[in-house]
Amino acid sequence: MKSQKILNDPVYGFITIPSELIFTIIDHPYFQRLRRIKQLGLTDFVYPGALHTRFHHAIGAMHLMSITLDNLRIKGTEISEEEYEASLIAILLHDIGHGPFSHALEYSLLKGVHHEELSLLAIELLNRELGGKLALTLRIFKNQYERKFFHQLVSSQLDIDRLDYLQRDCFFTGVSEGTIGADRIIKMMDVKNDQVVIEEKGIYSIENFLSARRLMYWQVYLHKTTVSAEKMLINLINRAKILRQSGTKFVLTEEFDFFLLNELKLDDFKLNDSLLPMFLELDDFDIWGAIKLWKNHPDYVLRNISRMFLTRNLFKINFSNEPFSREEINQMQEKTIEKLEIPTEDIDFFFSYGTVSNYGYLAKERINILTKKGKVIDVAQAADLPNIKVMSKIVEKHYVCKAKSVNLNY
Repeated sequence: MKSQKILNDPVYGFITIPSELIFTIIDHPYFQRLRRIKQLGLTDFVYPGALHTRFHHAIGAMHLMSITLDNLRIKGTEISEEEYEASLIAILLHDIGHGPFSHALEYSLLKGVHHEELSLLAIELLNRELGGKLALTLRIFKNQYERKFFHQLVSSQLDIDRLDYLQRDCFFTGVSEGTIGADRIIKMMDVKNDQVVIEEKGIYSIENFLSARRLMYWQVYLHKTTVSAEKMLINLINRAKILRQSGTKFVLTEEFDFFLLNELKLDDFKLNDSLLPMFLELDDFDIWGAIKLWKNHPDYVLRNISRMFLTRNLFKINFSNEPFSREEINQMQEKTIEKLEIPTEDIDFFFSYGTVSNYGYLAKERINILTKKGKVIDVAQAADLPNIKVMSKIVEKHYVCKAKSVNLNY
C-alpha cells in the first residue's frame, strides 16, 4: 500500500484502511462520489447537524465489520483472510448504488429502480475493472456464498449497516433516543449453525436496538418535515421531467439532463453498459445546482418549488392515524386550488398525500438468540420481552401536505 492510511472518524476515532485493494476501492471515483451524497437527504431541514455523507457511513460500517469479524475469530469462528477482506468490501460497497437524495429520487428520477439493485450492478462493474478481485464479495453480497452468516452481517435485521447508521445518525442529529450500544451487541455476536446469533446475556441490548431504531424512524427518518421536503423534491423532479420530455431545455449537468429526458428501468441498466457509469456521476450537487438555476425559471411550478427549497418554505403537512377518505382528499385539493389560485391540472405539484409505515421487528426475518443451554430461539419468543412482540406490529401514519402560497407572476 502507498502508506498505511488512517481516517479520523468523529464517531469511532481512528479507522485503518486494512488492505491495498480496499484502499483502491475507496480511492475510486464511484466511491469518492459518496462524499457528495448526504446520508440523510433533506433531514438537515429539521436537524441542522445532519450533514454527514454516505462516504462517512460506508467507512464506518467497514470499521464495525472488521471489529465484528475479529470478535468472531476470538470466539472460534474460522474466517480466512480472503473472507475477511471480501466481507469488508461487501459492507463498504453496500450503498454504492444510492442516487442523490437517496430514497426520494427512487420515486421520481428512476421510478422503481432501487438502490440495492444498482449497488449490485456497481459492484459487478468494479469487479470487472479490478480483474475479478471482487468475486467473493459478490457471492457474499448476493447471498450465494455457502457460509451464510457473512451475508447476514451485510444485510439482515441486525446487520452492520444498521449498527453504523443508527449510531452515526444519532451523533449528527443529536437525537439521543436512538443510542444503541453497538459495541456490546458486537461483543455478544456469535455464529451457530452458520447463523449469526446473539448470546442470551445480550438480549436487552437487542431490545434497546429495536426500540431505538423504531424511535429513530418516527423522530428522524419519517419526521413530518422530512416527509414534506421529500414530497416537494419528488414533485419538482416530476415537473422537470415533464418539461424536459416535452422539449424544454435546461442548463444542467449532462448526466442530470439525460436522466430527466429518459425513462429508464432496471433492464436498461443491464442491457446498456454506458448507463451505470453515467448514473454514478450524479450526486446531490447536480440537483442543488439545478434548483438554484430554476428559481428564476419561467415555469411557475419549477420556479416556486425551487424558491421554497432555497428559503425553507416547506409544504404544510398533517399526519393522521386514520386514512383520509377520497372525499376529504378532494375537498382539500379544491381548497388548495382556490387558495393558491392555480390551474386544476397542476394541483399534484403542490399537494401530496400518502402513507408512511414503521416497524420495530419483522418476525419473518429472525434475530436469533443463543440461550445458555445452547438452544437457538427467535428474540420475539424470549419470555420477558413483550415489547418486541408489540414492535412486530407495522404502524402506519397517513399524511397530506400542501403548499402554503404560490406566486404565479414571473
